[in-house]
Amino acid sequence: MSSDVAVSSTCPGLYCGRIMVNGSVEGECGVCPRGERANFKKVCQRCTEYPELYDWLYLGFMAMLPLVLHWFFIEWYSGKKSSSALLQHVTAMLECSVSAVVTLLLTEPVGKLIIWSCRVQMLSDWYTMLYNPSPDYINTLHCTQEAVYPLYTIVLIYYAFCLVMMMLLRPLLVKKIACGLGKTDRFRSIYAALYFFPIVTVLQAVGGGLLYYAFPYIILVLSLVTLAVYMSASEIQSLQSLISKKKRLVVLFSHWLLHGYGIISICLLDKLELSLPLLALVPGPTLFYIATAKFTEPSRILSEGGSRH
Repeated sequence: MSSDVAVSSTCPGLYCGRIMVNGSVEGECGVCPRGERANFKKVCQRCTEYPELYDWLYLGFMAMLPLVLHWFFIEWYSGKKSSSALLQHVTAMLECSVSAVVTLLLTEPVGKLIIWSCRVQMLSDWYTMLYNPSPDYINTLHCTQEAVYPLYTIVLIYYAFCLVMMMLLRPLLVKKIACGLGKTDRFRSIYAALYFFPIVTVLQAVGGGLLYYAFPYIILVLSLVTLAVYMSASEIQSLQSLISKKKRLVVLFSHWLLHGYGIISICLLDKLELSLPLLALVPGPTLFYIATAKFTEPSRILSEGGSRH
């Protein structure tokens, strides 16, 4: 066995390894089978670890991305007088939820709502195609593989199921309930999804590794910006105007959930009781906006500027 290990240690590159069969290392150095990764001895080892909390938070972010886009375009195209928006929102959530469950059931171990994974060690794990070694500087040894199994492909599979579920359910639903809209307007949210699904797929395929490390900050920044834009567009300058409509409360609590999600992702807190003090910061941006909105009122700024002249 020690001789096998000695031979296997000669594999070049970060991700090349030898396959182990019946306890012995066999074959030439090359790419490991899917679901395996070369260990420090350059032997292909099966991924049997459970994802860390941060991995689940990343998968949750990538799963929420199409759902939030669905909700945005449904609200954008449904119109203020349309009564179909709520049902479309629920249908979009159902599509994404079913797709997530099916994706988990089809991932190793098959039939269970858990997954086995290889731990992410560094950014290069997401881009193994850039690290194929050339031992003799002439021939390239191709060892491209999913070193972060299954964090890379599981998102792409989930997006495929989301698209299929949407095409099966949404057109029939919209055709029956969106009678208040024109024939072209009623399907615009579906057309929008046909555009953003390829975009998020390419985003995951190309920038999955960058998103893995940056998604907590992306969540915080985008949720803060969108909340500020919404409160400004809705002319919310007091707590009374904020709680006067149920829709505003729904938008507010949704953004608060995203704030908390981002804070927990950044801090990597495994225990809920340790994260509670930091979660108290979630309402901070909203209270700060309401407290300072009156000082940034455009009419007040213009009137003060005119009085000085």
